Amino acid sequence: MLLRSVGPNNRAMPESATQQKSTPPFAAMALIAVIFINMLGFGIIVPLLPFYAKSFDAPAWQIALIFSAYSIGSFFGEPFWGRLSDRYGRKPILISTIMGNCLCYLALAFAPNILAAFLIRLVGGLAAGNGAVIQGYLSDVTPPEQRTRQMAYQGAAWNVGMIVGPSLGGLLAHPDAGPAGFRIPLFVASGLAAVCVAAIILFIRESNHRREGGAHRVNRWSAIGDVVNNPVLGRLMLLTFLVGFAFTGIESTFGLWASERFGWTPRDIGVCFAFVGVSAAFAQMFLTGPLSERYGEARMLTVGMALTVLGAGLQVFSTGTAATIVLMCVTAVGQSVAFPNVGSIITRTADPHRQGQILGLNNACGALARVVGPFCAGLVFPININGPFIMGALIVIPAIFLAISASRRAPALSV
Repeated sequence: MLLRSVGPNNRAMPESATQQKSTPPFAAMALIAVIFINMLGFGIIVPLLPFYAKSFDAPAWQIALIFSAYSIGSFFGEPFWGRLSDRYGRKPILISTIMGNCLCYLALAFAPNILAAFLIRLVGGLAAGNGAVIQGYLSDVTPPEQRTRQMAYQGAAWNVGMIVGPSLGGLLAHPDAGPAGFRIPLFVASGLAAVCVAAIILFIRESNHRREGGAHRVNRWSAIGDVVNNPVLGRLMLLTFLVGFAFTGIESTFGLWASERFGWTPRDIGVCFAFVGVSAAFAQMFLTGPLSERYGEARMLTVGMALTVLGAGLQVFSTGTAATIVLMCVTAVGQSVAFPNVGSIITRTADPHRQGQILGLNNACGALARVVGPFCAGLVFPININGPFIMGALIVIPAIFLAISASRRAPALSV
């Protein structure tokens, strides 16, 4: 049940009102700007991972494990850090987790073998599972009617980091030198994380002032039970898993599909993903917030799901480069329009004292999807190269109805 603060004469106040009195203006944008620095470091490393793993003569399954390790760590980290931020505050948890990332980048630069690299990535994923803490901060300092906009800006920061980072990482890496050839980009990523930590310490104020008010302790199993039984939260988290499963499955096999269908090279695939990243960032910066505020979160969540189905389903009929890029961009824009609304509805539905924990459980569903989706797509692809797209579209169709059902039951925005 959504709890709200009580103002003079026992009149209910929006649950964000008490937070805004003690947090500075532009607090949300300040945090997003700081987080972008961290995302830039993340973007530097991710595209280099296959080559980094190959420098240890790792077979394909070990390379896949290096990628999966991060998501496995995030699956456990998201609800854990979210819960701690409810109890002890957002700022100390952000500092701790980003510092953990900083140290993991350094450790990865000196990993002696692929097993050590896997374990470091696992710990790095655990530390990086702080998305719920960031979303909790944005919820604390933003009125409910503007949360979708701020969460969309967070997603835009992620996408811009993933656009700029890979090109920088490519310039800094020297694969011919073996594992040592990746130390410079890893040092840069670690340095950016350290800058991020310093900026949070100096410029970001604590937002979760509710923690002194007796935030009650609820263990993760009880929280999962509450979510499953909640007609809004349970549906939204299932939606997060289904759509994440579909999209990451498509993403993980896209390069193989494009190579087999159209003879694309890695450069062609990189260009396509650059267009995808720009489209997603544009939608999150300029479309998602205004459209949700004008037409409502429920409607835009449903529209986002429908665009995802359309882009994935029509991809099997693509006739070449232009059509493929357009349809991939449609799918990405659908995701960009939909998911900030999911986070916003969750913050409005969940107990304010447990927002971090509930947001963490939702993000854990997304992390689980990033592990299972590519695995299942990898099984389907050898049978039918269009299989991941067909599977993705079929899986997202039920998510449209989950979006409609959850939105109808969600608490209305306070006026």
